[in-house]
Amino acid sequence: MRAVRRVILDNLDADYAEGLQSGAISYFVPHSVYPPGYHCDPSQPLPYVGIASQKNHMAIYLFCVYISEAQQRWFREAWLKTGKKLDMGKSCLRFKKIDDVALDVLGKVIKRTPAKKFIAHYESSLGQRSKKTTRASTKKRITKRAT
Repeated sequence: MRAVRRVILDNLDADYAEGLQSGAISYFVPHSVYPPGYHCDPSQPLPYVGIASQKNHMAIYLFCVYISEAQQRWFREAWLKTGKKLDMGKSCLRFKKIDDVALDVLGKVIKRTPAKKFIAHYESSLGQRSKKTTRASTKKRITKRAT
């Protein structure tokens, strides 16, 4: 975990902060940089990356990859080019030993997203979610009226 933390810190934009969120070492956009905070809980700063040791594996939570399809595509392609196995959900990268982690790719994905760019991606993803929610609820209302 120390090696992962070092790579993150070496590539992290100065507008991010390190701390604890949900019991894990986290990197986030503090309220001083982004006052609205995290939309799910505005009292929390906007999460960016988290690292944790779970029962059966260690994990890197890449919110920075989750909110951008282009970033996700780049990350997956770059990781696979290293020849290392990619054990990843939407944002959770799981590994058992440090040799399983493409540290150079991790460093690049952290460096690729300065806080201002991350906030812009985040806000645009919120807009897309609210459009989807509005469309889905409109569809439900129309269906209810028809029946």
